[in-house]
Amino acid sequence: MSGLNASLGYFLAVVVFAALVRTLFKRWPRFAFVLEFASSFMLVACRLEVQTIVEVGEWAGGLGPDVTLTVLFLVLLTHGVICGDASGNPTLVVLNFLQLEATTVATLLSVAAQFLGAHLALHVAAYYWTLELTDMHMIKNLMASECSTSLLVSVLEGFITECVCTLVLHLVLLNLRRRSALIRVPLIAVFLTFLSHIAKGYTSAYMSPSLSYGLTFQCPGFTFSQYAVVYWLGSLTGMILALLMYMGHIPRIFAKNLLYFEKTRFRVKKADKAEKKKAQPFFNYFSNQPSRKSE
Repeated sequence: MSGLNASLGYFLAVVVFAALVRTLFKRWPRFAFVLEFASSFMLVACRLEVQTIVEVGEWAGGLGPDVTLTVLFLVLLTHGVICGDASGNPTLVVLNFLQLEATTVATLLSVAAQFLGAHLALHVAAYYWTLELTDMHMIKNLMASECSTSLLVSVLEGFITECVCTLVLHLVLLNLRRRSALIRVPLIAVFLTFLSHIAKGYTSAYMSPSLSYGLTFQCPGFTFSQYAVVYWLGSLTGMILALLMYMGHIPRIFAKNLLYFEKTRFRVKKADKAEKKKAQPFFNYFSNQPSRKSE
């Protein structure tokens, strides 16, 4: 358990850094990209340590799958609580742009900051492993140059996996957007943990271009362009399909609703009036007949 104690100290240091950055910059909306930098850094740095626990800790540290899943859930839950609206996920930033909720400049700055945070997290985690505080980290340091890729299937299968997982995730996020954070954050953490677990033998379901860049792009087995097709193009395609299914159109590109047609009350009233006009002559015929009492 000494390896897990060292990991908890590492997690705490990363969380404190992200919380401090958020506290300093959240009052200035123009610096929202700095919050995305801190969010991406926290997510990638913590997920790199979770990956270490999964790859090394399960056989070198005696940590079972239940421990690794619990640690992953707690990391995702803490990330959601600390970072709030700063997701650290480029697909969510692009989603806001497509919904006309963010400008082009703000979107580009946020995406660049997210990748910068992921890159910095790689260097911080690598330095932490070189300290070799435990046997688990010593082994990880020796394996750092020959890490295991998360893409365990073909490029096409990986693209479909990331696309479907991202599609489902964004549909859930869009439906939970108006919910209270007390409900939304734990549900999303549970759902992300579930997707990561079931897709472990395929792509690990990162569903975030910056997260996948930090966790698997450095590993041998596939080229950079192949990783990009799976983890970047797959995630963006899933996000766009989710937005199209949820709204019926993409506001940034076109306003016409292609999937859903709403019937207004005005049209219904018109139909009711037409039916009444058709029935009126029938009733007038009987009302205009002369009375036969005189006969």
